[in-house]
Amino acid sequence: MPKPALNLSQTEVNPTPALEKRTRRVFSTEYKLQILAEADRCARGELGALLGREKLYSAQLQQWRRAFAEKGVEGLSKSAPGPKSAKTLEQRRIEQLERENARLSRKLELANDCLTLQKKPCRCSIARSMGASHDGGSPRACAAPEGL
Repeated sequence: MPKPALNLSQTEVNPTPALEKRTRRVFSTEYKLQILAEADRCARGELGALLGREKLYSAQLQQWRRAFAEKGVEGLSKSAPGPKSAKTLEQRRIEQLERENARLSRKLELANDCLTLQKKPCRCSIARSMGASHDGGSPRACAAPEGL
């Protein structure tokens, strides 16, 4: 017995916005200052109600208080996640240029060595083609140095 044809509109899945992945909340400096001021004004037992109403954690409040005590209002401003870089942008650029300079110097030295090697056999073949060299035609005069 064949299966009845399904209506595709009934099988279509519609995402529910409440089930979508949530994004991290970002708090402005003014909001943090306002919450800190309200938390300081709270009497005993009212702090939990404030945190519940604002949907905050006590650890966030502690972190904000610590940042405000250490650096003032600048400590509450948004910062990039992760550890701070130990080197400035200029220092990193200088190191990059120094590495590139060393790499190019090695490349130039290798190219010069290759040219030196290419020139030596050429001198020997010219001397042989002329028939005699300055030292009486000895083959040792055209040999490459032993260090290369």
